[in-house]
Amino acid sequence: MAKILWQPDAERIGSSNLARFCAQARLTPGGAVDYGALHRASVGQPERFWPAVWEFCGVKALTRGQSPLADGDPMQGARFFPQARLNFAENVLRGDDGLTAIIFQPETGDRISWTMGELRAFVSRFRAALVAAGVGSGDRVAAMMPNLPQTMGAMLATASLGAVWSSASPDFGVGGVLDRFGQIEPKIFLACAGYSYAGKTIDTSDKVARIAARLPSVVKTVVVAYAGDAEAACR
Repeated sequence: MAKILWQPDAERIGSSNLARFCAQARLTPGGAVDYGALHRASVGQPERFWPAVWEFCGVKALTRGQSPLADGDPMQGARFFPQARLNFAENVLRGDDGLTAIIFQPETGDRISWTMGELRAFVSRFRAALVAAGVGSGDRVAAMMPNLPQTMGAMLATASLGAVWSSASPDFGVGGVLDRFGQIEPKIFLACAGYSYAGKTIDTSDKVARIAARLPSVVKTVVVAYAGDAEAACR
């Protein structure tokens, strides 16, 4: 490219997370923002680089273990911190209650914003419901849901228990959903009663009922009344 369209000024560079990381990790000369040097350190000194990333990000874990990288050559088989034990949801859900966690703009309707406190409250409620349904570590929760704040919250609640989350778009056909979910034998089936697309509301209540009837491992079907008839899907 002959012409640089934009570049940050020194103040913006100096206040960036990358600058903070370089200064803290000391993996670049003098702790300067030097992407080339940082990349070389990440490739040539993984035993220094990845623990530095862990410390900088403040990862919360039961244990980190001694090895930051195993089977790294070739990279396709790499396992980072193979001895670590941590919970994904615990790390994602950190932050002040008033911090904005999710901004959702539906195709129709007003924009929805959840704070971190609101997200944590939803996760707590949904987690309690999962526990009451007998969901524990290693169980599967299957969701045929659009990209909603509730979908994110349900995923985090599932992860908080050490359970496995699998999802499919609500525009999938019955066969496609069953191909994906049938093989994992989910204990919970979460679905929407409908969704919006191109200005139209697509009712999925019949589809939800047909899918639920063909997932014998499911002990509870939860239908979110985002659009469509949730009551019809539960019959």
